[in-house]
Amino acid sequence: MGINTIAAGKGTSTVPSQYDDSDVDYLSYWTGRSYEHRAEVMALSRLLQGRRFGHAVDVGGGYGRLSVILRQYADRVTLADPSYRQLEVAERYLPRHPAIETRLSDAAHLDFAPASVDLAVMVRVLHHLPDPAQELSEIARIVRPGGYAIVEAANVKHAVNRVRYWRNGQKIPTMPVDIRSEANRTSGSIPFVNHHPAAVIRQLSACGLQVERVLSVSNLRQPALKRFMPERLLLAAEYAMQVPLAPLSFGPSLFFMARRAPAV
Repeated sequence: MGINTIAAGKGTSTVPSQYDDSDVDYLSYWTGRSYEHRAEVMALSRLLQGRRFGHAVDVGGGYGRLSVILRQYADRVTLADPSYRQLEVAERYLPRHPAIETRLSDAAHLDFAPASVDLAVMVRVLHHLPDPAQELSEIARIVRPGGYAIVEAANVKHAVNRVRYWRNGQKIPTMPVDIRSEANRTSGSIPFVNHHPAAVIRQLSACGLQVERVLSVSNLRQPALKRFMPERLLLAAEYAMQVPLAPLSFGPSLFFMARRAPAV
């Protein structure tokens, strides 16, 4: 592939990625999602402000949408993704960022040495993983003692969902919830899973990653609001909401910042 691309190592999964399908258009997906993108950039910047890392890894980072943000906080960034096509798009998207290398690597089999990474970030990956235990264990394995991980999860407990479950007389499920239609499940489409925040915190802790901060993100992700409210106002409100609404698990997306315990 390109000059900054590192091929997968022996430990990397060679299972074809569904993101290599020809009908997946990565860049156009974000064309109408400027608010969501900028809300996620805001969250990352908020969590990383004032910190500097040697090596950061963007796990499942696609074409590098957030890798360029990580570069502002790290001397070196590796974009690790299992899709050849995503990395081909990255070659065109990242030409002005020589400190960002790309690596063909699956989140469940990360091609990095143990304790070799200062920061691992995984955004918009967990919602495709009904059981993320292996992927979270890999994140913990590659992060050095005292290093950090930022993991984003689609939140089953968000405000709109709570109203829906309340109306149906149901409790918020603690197990992952696959929100695909029956037709999509039958056709074998990529899973889309909402996770309970308490379960994510427990899973991170079980891997040796202790959550230190949580942000509520994309709090105003509603079509009507995006259609009629200027984006600058949406983002101003988003900035004001990310911290105070986190304890309420209000938003559809939660960012967890966890730390691996320093070596004794």
